[in-house]
Amino acid sequence: MPDTSDATEADASTLRPGIEDRLSRLLQLDTVSSTVAAESTTAFEQLLEELYPLVHRHLTKERIGERGFLFSWTPLVEEHAETAALRDAALRGAPQNPRASRNADPVVLMAHFDTVPAVAAEWSFDPFSGHISDGAVHGRGAVDDKGALVTMLDAVENLLAAGETPARPVLISLGGDEETTGPSAQAISEELHARGIRPWIVIDEGGAVIDAPLPTLNHQSAMVGVAEKGAVTVRLTATAPPSHAATPSRARTAPERLARAITRLRRNPFPKRLNRTARTMFQSFEGVATGAGKTLVTVAPKLGPVTARLLAAMGGEPAALVQTTIAFTLLDAGTAHNVIPNTASATLNLRLAVGDSVDQVVAILKRAIRDDSITIELLEGYPASPESRTDNAQWQAITRAVAESYPEAVVAPYVMLQASDARHFHRFTPDATYRFAPLAMSAAERAAIHGIDERVTIDALVRGERFYRQLLLHLPT
Repeated sequence: MPDTSDATEADASTLRPGIEDRLSRLLQLDTVSSTVAAESTTAFEQLLEELYPLVHRHLTKERIGERGFLFSWTPLVEEHAETAALRDAALRGAPQNPRASRNADPVVLMAHFDTVPAVAAEWSFDPFSGHISDGAVHGRGAVDDKGALVTMLDAVENLLAAGETPARPVLISLGGDEETTGPSAQAISEELHARGIRPWIVIDEGGAVIDAPLPTLNHQSAMVGVAEKGAVTVRLTATAPPSHAATPSRARTAPERLARAITRLRRNPFPKRLNRTARTMFQSFEGVATGAGKTLVTVAPKLGPVTARLLAAMGGEPAALVQTTIAFTLLDAGTAHNVIPNTASATLNLRLAVGDSVDQVVAILKRAIRDDSITIELLEGYPASPESRTDNAQWQAITRAVAESYPEAVVAPYVMLQASDARHFHRFTPDATYRFAPLAMSAAERAAIHGIDERVTIDALVRGERFYRQLLLHLPT
């Protein structure tokens, strides 16, 4: 474990040992989002109260939405009378900071406690056992996202034990349905907006501390998401006259028309761009890159269009950085093996690059397919979030906390490829919503997210707790 003797100005004896045990306890709760019930949410709430007594003694807890929890530390701005009464009772006897401002915009720290499913037979350990071995905690949710949740709450518990209070109000938003589009986080963000509260900074899951952020660049890096891609789901439906399978006509059938459309889209017709965040990401490594990596980070921002095309040709994550992506997820056609169906459909999931609107994406699909017999039905969609700034005090606060917890890491921005609960807050705090879980992860550990044998090292948990503690200790007023 890293040395914690100088991790805060407070006496290090106030730092509780056993962070891995607390995560293990939480992993033993089955909170799979597709099956989570009121009973499991209540069990989670009760276990949190047991594991974090000071948090529950000194912070106000509210239940918002079906599976959302909001913890408030120090007064909120323009509180409702009933909220103020709850807060005053909770804060009685709590440590106070003379620098703290009752009217400062708050810090919002986010996490979610629901998980995706896991098949026990595929894992080395029971995914809901919270097994601890080889310096790591194993189980579904160890990284996504109970690991970050534990580091966050441990930091607050340790600060309270040390008699420390941040200079700004702190709100902790916990959701139990992030894996199913996050209605609880949306309810919390809308409630804060209704109360006239505009967060100073929002930090949710997203990037992590990794060793090889770019091809040919091997350097420990804290990748902080400053935006996230949008998402669109569409259904393509092809129609053609049905017939008997024994006498197929020369005209294209519905399945054949659909197959041709899929083939045309497989080439990805969307623009390839190196956005502002990608350019800044490359530039962040100019002082540490060597060899081919140095050439990459020096040349790539200057040759934006060329770089974008090269990254697109690489496929996978590099391609996703510079363009809207298409994934074919569901196919449906036919009811019998000897009947050529009159309809065939495919469901597509697209992740929208910064700058591509929902309407533009649908129009590009139509042009690329070039077949009026195929209908395009928009099932759902929203654009990419705005790009938060990297030249403000909020970014500096993140950078300082990373320096305290991962001294060798370069802090770099990127556009998150997946969706997170942070998108519900980004519309209210467009310049300072970030996606970063302060956990070091190897390539194998990142691959296990939503996969098999998910795990997080104890060292990463200790460093993650230090990140949040340092962040809250050094907030500007």
